[in-house]
Amino acid sequence: MMSSPESSFSKDDLFFMSLALQEAERGVGRTSPNPCVGAVVVDETGRIAGIGYHKKAGTPHAEVHALRKAGSRAKGGTIYVTLEPCNHTGRTPPCSHAISEAGIRRVVVAMVDPNPLVSGSGNAYLREQGIEVLTGVLEKEALELNRPFVKHISTGKPFVVMKAGMSLDGRLSYQDGISGRITGAQSRIRVHELRDSLDAILIGRGTQTADNPSLSCRLDGNGKGRDPLRVLLDSHLSVSPDAAMLHLKSNAETVIFCADTCEQEKIQGLASLPGVTVKAVSHVGGEGLDLNEVLEQLGSMGVCSLLVEGGAAVHGSFLRQSLVDRVMLFVAPLFAGCSGTPLLKGFTVAERSDAPRLANVVYEQCGADLLIQGDFF
Repeated sequence: MMSSPESSFSKDDLFFMSLALQEAERGVGRTSPNPCVGAVVVDETGRIAGIGYHKKAGTPHAEVHALRKAGSRAKGGTIYVTLEPCNHTGRTPPCSHAISEAGIRRVVVAMVDPNPLVSGSGNAYLREQGIEVLTGVLEKEALELNRPFVKHISTGKPFVVMKAGMSLDGRLSYQDGISGRITGAQSRIRVHELRDSLDAILIGRGTQTADNPSLSCRLDGNGKGRDPLRVLLDSHLSVSPDAAMLHLKSNAETVIFCADTCEQEKIQGLASLPGVTVKAVSHVGGEGLDLNEVLEQLGSMGVCSLLVEGGAAVHGSFLRQSLVDRVMLFVAPLFAGCSGTPLLKGFTVAERSDAPRLANVVYEQCGADLLIQGDFF
């Protein structure tokens, strides 16, 4: 159900739902495979009685946190929730029942839950209890916040973000196959914020060879950085066992995808390293590893969002197979020259009318660099 125009909702409903959305944002990068949800309880006098957000899968939902803080003040009040309250028992009890038991008089919901286990049943239960339910308040904003969850719950695959730092002439480095820093300090900070907010980060064997990256999240000074799951595409398992990404003191693990024709001895050797898992997938002639199969396997692991950092051949493959949902390009105001690594390899376009085009394009200044962001639908 799409929302009505904002003018059809009261200023109070819009205000309190905006607070609930701000609260939901606190869970970004922490809740998968669950959605990010925020809740605000307003008492009968119109004052905020409780506020909360979903912090991690398996822990209490946003509604429960807000209701606990509100206590007896919840009775006769209104609860604002960014996602339809669940009506089934999973790792936690149904929130719809908790709302009813708290004596809430009115429930305002941003978006209906696309999860087939909910999908309208939570709102229906609340109405059956005589509770007023209003839906669609700031629905567009709620959908945007939970695009990874919506993609994952509807397709089983993660939301894919293609990211790169490049020069004005579209180069990732100054010499092909050799690492070389293109973008500035502010862009690097933004990239680490991005890593902190997504579930997994993926590179190809070429990038691993050139950069030997750790693929960790380094948010200096605030202690809030969270390493994403590290993913390496390596058809022939030629990565060195001494690679930096395989030897990190991190809570996040590393998954290496290889061709299903790889020798078991190679697979077992790398899989014996602490925190390393090796998964074999089909090898498609001329395309390399079956990326759809890679995404399906990551989705089955609860990965809702994936940051694809390259390199050029990996970017080309994801674009060629229409597997990218969002593009984030950090463009530095310099020319790297024709010997540098291009943004894409193996991806061609015959003419302008055939060129993939981004929607909802946003431009963001990052120091001297420019971040160009847009979506494919």
